[in-house]
Amino acid sequence: MANFSKSQVPQFSVEVYQNEFLPEGGREVNAIVTVTSTGGGTTGGIPLADAAPACGAGQGPGAAVVLMVDCSGSMDYPPTKMRNARDATAAAIDTLREGTQFAVVAGTHVAKDVYPGSGRLAVADARTKAQAKEALRKLSAGGGTAIGTWLRLADRLLNSTDVSIRHGILLTDGRNEHESPEDLRAALDSCADRFTCDARGVGTDWEVKEVTGIAAALLGTADIVADPAGLAADFTHMMENAMGKEVADVALRLWTPVGVEIRFVKQVAPTVADLTARRTEANARAGDYPTGSWGDESRDYHVCVLVPEAGIGQEMLAARVSLIMPDPSGAGTPQTLSQGLVRAVWTDDMVASTSINPQVAHYTGQAELAQVIQQGLDARKLGDFDGATAKLGRAVQLASASGNQDTAKLLSKVVDVVDAATGTVRLKAKVAEADEMTLETRSTKTVRVKK
Repeated sequence: MANFSKSQVPQFSVEVYQNEFLPEGGREVNAIVTVTSTGGGTTGGIPLADAAPACGAGQGPGAAVVLMVDCSGSMDYPPTKMRNARDATAAAIDTLREGTQFAVVAGTHVAKDVYPGSGRLAVADARTKAQAKEALRKLSAGGGTAIGTWLRLADRLLNSTDVSIRHGILLTDGRNEHESPEDLRAALDSCADRFTCDARGVGTDWEVKEVTGIAAALLGTADIVADPAGLAADFTHMMENAMGKEVADVALRLWTPVGVEIRFVKQVAPTVADLTARRTEANARAGDYPTGSWGDESRDYHVCVLVPEAGIGQEMLAARVSLIMPDPSGAGTPQTLSQGLVRAVWTDDMVASTSINPQVAHYTGQAELAQVIQQGLDARKLGDFDGATAKLGRAVQLASASGNQDTAKLLSKVVDVVDAATGTVRLKAKVAEADEMTLETRSTKTVRVKK
């Protein structure tokens, strides 16, 4: 979290890609909205009239991070796993920017703030980093796993201080066996929109849907670190990304005229995430969809609405998409950072009305790719090998057509590809558990549309 002079914040731009032409009677309008954040405290930032809390200008540290480390009994098998977790957490602490507030939580069937302790956060400097790493040496494995308690403690710690960038990093190696799914869901609901969280599963004894569900609910990333030796590099990368965030609480506001229905709002790059159910009403015609924290980056969103039928030659504004953040003065009126328009025009030109915008086509395929991978792996686990072959074959076809080479490589470890173009595959007789879990965990990662 940078301290910006006279409150420079990243500049946001919104670009809308769509085919606005509909045939007579056509109702469905699709658009890809590309949001790009650039500048921050360097060049291209936009000045605000008053110092924005999101920037921390003149207000001390602008970011806080809590590292949640699984210390359950299974972390002792093999013994190197716990050591790798301690080393990875130490590497992440070394990556903290000076002035960032932080804490370390040891997670078992209960949660304990092992540094600095007593429900407080430390301010990162050479002394506190050394103290935190010394505290890590005392961590040992023992007990169960109740991730909801870890998240609730992280929430209390992160919200004990007046910063805008609040972030968690969570590591687990096992299933959440010492609390009910309802308890974890309740914890996620209470933490949603209060802090973001990256979640990692180490080894192969954890539940993919639990870890990816945590990241999805808290607008973070999820991944597998199959070999514990890779934890330090992964934790360092996660912390570097967290330290690159410059503004928090940015929302995608969708305004629609009377008569327009919203089918869905999804993030489609860099990962697929359905935001439709995350809407909070802003007023009678507009709703906000959370996007979390931003640094210098670009993301794509797919907006789909149904407009009222209209005759040839008619046109209308189908939706207005805005990027908003809370008013820095606290007056309550959000600040609009950028906006774009989604249009609908009815035409009798069949070529125009039946053309599919390349961005829309690409991300529709990427969303289907994520879906059929999940369906194929679920079918495989249930012994439905014909269904699994069909779904994973379709996944191979989509990955090949879109140039998603990373996903294609992961698929090739689960199926033998006969013909990628037609999606003809055979299920492998033996698949390493780590390969299957990696494919499932990374199934929502997408590639940008080819230029």
